[in-house]
Amino acid sequence: MKWIKVVFKNVFLTGTLLCSLMIITVLVSIQMWQSTEEGRLPAKTAVVLHAVNNNLVDLDVDISVPEIVSGGDGNESYLIKNEMTIPLEDNEEIPVRIYRPRGEGPFPITLYYHGGAFMKGYGGLETHDNIIRSIASKTGNVVIAPAYRLAPEHIFPAAVEDSYKALLWAENHAEMLGGDKDMISVMGDSAGGNIATVVSQMARDRKGPDLAAQVLFYPITTFQEIPLSSRETYDSGYYLLSKSIMYQARESYTPQQTMWAHPYTSPLQAKNLHDLPPALIITAEFDPLRDEGESYAKRLHEAGVPVHVTRYRGVMHGFVSFYEVMQSGRSGMEEAVVFLKDIQNGSVNQSEEFIVHVENQPQGWKRMRDQTEAFAIAVYLLGRTGTEMIAEEYSFN
Repeated sequence: MKWIKVVFKNVFLTGTLLCSLMIITVLVSIQMWQSTEEGRLPAKTAVVLHAVNNNLVDLDVDISVPEIVSGGDGNESYLIKNEMTIPLEDNEEIPVRIYRPRGEGPFPITLYYHGGAFMKGYGGLETHDNIIRSIASKTGNVVIAPAYRLAPEHIFPAAVEDSYKALLWAENHAEMLGGDKDMISVMGDSAGGNIATVVSQMARDRKGPDLAAQVLFYPITTFQEIPLSSRETYDSGYYLLSKSIMYQARESYTPQQTMWAHPYTSPLQAKNLHDLPPALIITAEFDPLRDEGESYAKRLHEAGVPVHVTRYRGVMHGFVSFYEVMQSGRSGMEEAVVFLKDIQNGSVNQSEEFIVHVENQPQGWKRMRDQTEAFAIAVYLLGRTGTEMIAEEYSFN
């Protein structure tokens, strides 16, 4: 019996030692990932960026689905999903994905324009399905997401003309979809944010449809060369958008330099921003597009457009799409939902002073949750890296 106790004691001590080593390894790894030349990252942001930049996860599978760190929207089972097409000229058409609540309605309508640098292979309905679906479930709106044509095959103004046609199509088919044609808003992220605010201009310039609101997540607002500190500071690509991709997008989508100054590509420099719908603009601290989004918000304010702009600290470009694993992403999503509901209730007004509101990193139990989840994700990432290294070693041998 004595030898059994000795064995169990040794096993216990060995197990304790291994667990301690694992914990230390994970904590040291997170500390390293948090340290960047541009500043110290929150733990959750650091592990997500490490995973993405080292190709350790499939964004459509690993990041958005794990039950240990995410929970679906409880109302999603009440949504109806439709895949349709919108006709264009010359017998062409574009796909459109629709999520709408069950019931008769009429429900408010939101058009969502996906991001992706205006180029094929960088974004589409599948990469943005989680955010499109979540907006529908949280707002109770009919959400219509058109897959506008992409560069380099289709240059400006194809994307914005397709997107405006989708708006007209939504108005004309509102009753069929159970939607309210008198309560239509537009939303978009990154390149899609550019398209959303450009469509707002087009609707004004072309006498309709009247829009209730525009919600822009970290939008591109200029194709011109102007001094923007955030573009220089966060241009490496580590924060999910690089200067090289922005230049590639400009060359593909707007190959002629005369296009760069057009108000439908660079709304930041547009001469007329009056009579546009109330806007919510959300920016990220570690994002090359941060400054132009906030500058555009200021120009809207100066034009008399009710605008609210919030900078989220400690996060990167595209963070709202990570709402399932990032508290700040959830907060950004909730802010957009509340804004749309306030618009529908008629409770959004112009403020006298322009202010960039700053949303600090999560605190309290939300901070604890983010840190716990960051540790869990780091364990998974390190375990996956180790497994792949072992597999490669045996394969080589």
